[in-house]
Amino acid sequence: MAVELNHTIVPARDPQTSARFLADILGLEVGPPVAHFTPVTLSNRVSLDYDRLDDFEPHHYAFMLGEQEFDAALARIQHSGITHYGDPACKETGEVYHSRHTPGRRGTYFRDPDGHLMELLTQGDPRL
Repeated sequence: MAVELNHTIVPARDPQTSARFLADILGLEVGPPVAHFTPVTLSNRVSLDYDRLDDFEPHHYAFMLGEQEFDAALARIQHSGITHYGDPACKETGEVYHSRHTPGRRGTYFRDPDGHLMELLTQGDPRL
């Protein structure tokens, strides 16, 4: 069998709120609870299992989206008034980055309710 990522645990002060926040931006559903986890399952079947934890360091999570999905997610971010950035240091407010390394790749960063740095990016076209 090939090696695949199955799930990862995302610490959250309020797992349901954080899972709903991400699912709404990505246009996904929050799954039914699995034990004490609140899962959000991506199209490649990897789940982010939100778990209650009061003290943690924020993490970085990056999501590859198709062009149309990226545009829709960015529109939801903007419509919701969520601040997004064109850089991981969160200094380029309201920006979308364009990769110097992968032509055609776009991306943006935003923080979730727990301070995790979320990144949305497109695949771009390395042949360009």
